[in-house]
Amino acid sequence: MSEVIAKTRVPKPDWLKVRAPAGDNYGRIKDMLGELKLATVCQEARCPNMGECWSGGTATFMLMGEVCTRGCKFCNVKTGNAKLGLPPVDPFEPEKVAFSISQMKLNYVVITSVDRDDMPDQGSDHFARTVKTIKKLDPNLIVEILTPDFRGDENLVRHLAEAKPNVFAHNIETVERLTPKVRDPRAKYRQSLRVLETVKEFDPTIFTKSSIMLGLGETDEEILQTLKDLRGVGCDVVTFGQYLQPTEKHLKVIEYITPEKFKEWQTLAEGLGFLYVASGPLVRSSYRAGEFFMKGIIEKRNKEAASVSASNSERIS
Repeated sequence: MSEVIAKTRVPKPDWLKVRAPAGDNYGRIKDMLGELKLATVCQEARCPNMGECWSGGTATFMLMGEVCTRGCKFCNVKTGNAKLGLPPVDPFEPEKVAFSISQMKLNYVVITSVDRDDMPDQGSDHFARTVKTIKKLDPNLIVEILTPDFRGDENLVRHLAEAKPNVFAHNIETVERLTPKVRDPRAKYRQSLRVLETVKEFDPTIFTKSSIMLGLGETDEEILQTLKDLRGVGCDVVTFGQYLQPTEKHLKVIEYITPEKFKEWQTLAEGLGFLYVASGPLVRSSYRAGEFFMKGIIEKRNKEAASVSASNSERIS
């Protein structure tokens, strides 16, 4: 694709137009998060599904502040200089997040964070403590986490996996060729694959998940290879969504993928053996349809485990 075409703004199709966020539940959640000084990736990333999710009583919480030490070219979260230091992490944030979740009456929650390369452990322990606090408050709550790469430090990845999230997500974001252009230079394609692989090696019962943005100039062959790479490290769930340019400073959209093409990718990914695939123009990593499906899968697994345990107990007695 020529540079002239790449620099031309592509008109947004009708299927990407959504209603502005509204509703009583949306307003209540927004006010509560503001009072507790909690951030959500829904707001920071300008997610197109924010109105739908908040009106339905769910949100994706973002830990460790609103400033990230990375500067990915697609992301609208503010970037700070790790060498100059970022605002300190709120030590009571795990309790605040757990309290907010209890007020929202959720049964499935997604927790993510900014990158904190300025911290010795890059925030791994704070993240893990949040998961444990949430689980302690409600053991039946299903917790999905969407994590940074922790600079590829497998000990930090394992430390977070020890907190026993039900779903461990880390996004590959794009195909290998475009990774240097799309993501921060410290984010590496193979490094992200290794994060997902490390989780599976540590605890095969934790579901792993990743997400791919389309419309950045990737080819079908590259997408297919990315899917094969994800399955190669045991990734269970993949989502496809349309890249949307947050501001003029970010990467331009090269192509708007049709809903029909998203359906084709869903069918292909399912054929490769992914447990679940969410694919559509407005789908994001923590899209609610995926949450509902994962909730069913996890509850089924828990019931089967309980049944096996009960059966073993009867044999012993």
